[in-house]
Amino acid sequence: MRELVFDTETTGLDPKTGDRLVEIGMVELVNHIPTGRTFHRYFHPERLIAAEALRIHGLDDAFLADKPIFSTAVAEIMDFIGDATLIAHNSSFDMGFLNFELGRCGHISVPDERVIDTLMLARRRHPAGPNSLDALCSRYRIDTGRRVFHGALLDAELLAEVYIELIGGRQAALLLGEEPAAPTLAAISNFVRIGARPEPRTFNVEAADLAAHRGLISKIGEKAIWNSYFAEEGVTELAG
Repeated sequence: MRELVFDTETTGLDPKTGDRLVEIGMVELVNHIPTGRTFHRYFHPERLIAAEALRIHGLDDAFLADKPIFSTAVAEIMDFIGDATLIAHNSSFDMGFLNFELGRCGHISVPDERVIDTLMLARRRHPAGPNSLDALCSRYRIDTGRRVFHGALLDAELLAEVYIELIGGRQAALLLGEEPAAPTLAAISNFVRIGARPEPRTFNVEAADLAAHRGLISKIGEKAIWNSYFAEEGVTELAG
């Protein structure tokens, strides 16, 4: 199974009001394991960067002046994406910009069913939050020391680690090439203990019921297993 964890940086918040994509970074996973393959590009947005966006990613107009526009790299992007599942944090934002840019180039949008939103995964697993990328990195002790500004490739690399934690894939990855360890007695005991009664259940059996039961045993004969229980209790066998 091939997945691409990705992130974008933009000129602002909404492509419908003229904002554009300025950076995309993608990290490839196969069976939830990073392969080392990445995709990273900067784009000239054909407009100026909003001050609010500049404070987030630090990509100014001078830096982006000589970068290619999105349409020149669209074939390369689509080739890298292929039929992979796309994974993003608050995916409606990133997918909104990616699909907008694809539409401008005459490409069909990536359908929602091919997208996994790690923000939704995080909210299900940690309903009390917080569930920002920074907060999840802190929760899972993922090093963010390189992160001065938001950067698409760096954030995609961090998100890939978060995603693996969210789905429990890190533990699964440790089993590659090794036989799964046998469960310990303590683990088995803990499992068995779930829902177990602290004391054996007792039954109130009336004398008439007990007599009827022994009468049935006497009809079975000497080989009736119940005779051994009666013997253990010091009761004379009923058979014969």
